[in-house]
Amino acid sequence: MNILLVGSGGREHALAWKIAQSPLLSRLVIAPGNPGMAAHGEVRPVKATDVEGLVALARETAADLVVIGPEAAVEAGLADALGEAQIPCFGPTRQAGQLESSKAFTKAFCERHGLPTGAYVVCEDAAEAKAALDRFQPPYVVKADGLAAGKGVTVAKTRAEAEAAIDDTLGGRFGSAGARVVIEEFLDGEIGSLFALCDGEHAIVFGHAQDHKRAYDGEQGPNTGGMGTYSPAPLFTAELVERVRSELAEPAFAAIAAEGAPYRGALFVEFMATRDGPKLVEFNVRFGDPECQVLMLRLESDLVPYLMACAEGELDRLPPPVWREESAVCVVMAAEGYPEKPVTGAAIAGAEADFGDKVVVFHAGTSRDADGTLRASGGRVLNVCALGGDLVEARKAAYDAVSRIDLPGGFHRTDIGWRALAR
Repeated sequence: MNILLVGSGGREHALAWKIAQSPLLSRLVIAPGNPGMAAHGEVRPVKATDVEGLVALARETAADLVVIGPEAAVEAGLADALGEAQIPCFGPTRQAGQLESSKAFTKAFCERHGLPTGAYVVCEDAAEAKAALDRFQPPYVVKADGLAAGKGVTVAKTRAEAEAAIDDTLGGRFGSAGARVVIEEFLDGEIGSLFALCDGEHAIVFGHAQDHKRAYDGEQGPNTGGMGTYSPAPLFTAELVERVRSELAEPAFAAIAAEGAPYRGALFVEFMATRDGPKLVEFNVRFGDPECQVLMLRLESDLVPYLMACAEGELDRLPPPVWREESAVCVVMAAEGYPEKPVTGAAIAGAEADFGDKVVVFHAGTSRDADGTLRASGGRVLNVCALGGDLVEARKAAYDAVSRIDLPGGFHRTDIGWRALAR
């Protein structure tokens, strides 16, 4: 079968790497792709938000399935346009995608349908938002309502920091994504990421991981799109997985369908495991980044049948996915200045060396010069991932590979997996 994969980041490189291993694949086309993804398929320069161009590309390449990677393509309405063109698509419609594209929508959605989450207030005016802080205790959680590439969240220890975050958000720091601000109750506990697939009616759990959002070791610095992940995580007992499935994932699928937008694709349930049970932090309407990377390393099953089943409403015909017993770790190598003002253009050396069959380097923000030089072109540049018999072994393999890669001015966290190691 012919598959068109949409996206250009580390998540999409991991998906391309896994899709390319499928015996069902005849042709893989990737748009817009990146230099690392060129090893797995044909890279075509069509932007992820160019809906008309992507539909035309799907027709040109006789795509049997289009796989949507990034949230921006969901918000642009790519799944809707593909549906009109009768082209099978893995990825939700724009209406269903509001579960990520608007935090205010999601909070109200949870309230309507009784999904457990923290208290919240939505404001469009800075004075109103600052006054609303009276309803909460520190630390304060301040979020831009719209898509901000994982960087629109501030956990403020003091009221002054919260008020500054409100001013930044409503003052245009995140563009239209910050037209409204959502102030939330701080949830105390341990955070986790669970993934579920849905074909519009049937759903299955599809792996879980833990990530590290803060830029620096010890959970310090600003929030980012993610600095590293590991899977499996000790947090995910069978009991907790069942509660997240039954109290958050499946009720969300049922509720969004009841509101007229059956969900087809992957749902990322980020939750806090509190003393009162799991509570929703946020939904993402796609595979996580960099969570997808460790999931693809651990997935023993062929990915393609699950993607196609979601698009065609046949998920109930497939067996549960099979996962490797091994641990997987992803370490993000980021550009200097990330996440605020990443410095791009640095020449990268060593990223394409042979690290052995247990290490894979996914490109997240790279470009290639005409002479073959690989350069940093984004904030998160490389995802260095490894498998190991346990977390310690996987971490060692990943960090050994990181030490052999030169990203001038770049940085990475050295404590990925610390929660599990501290148990």
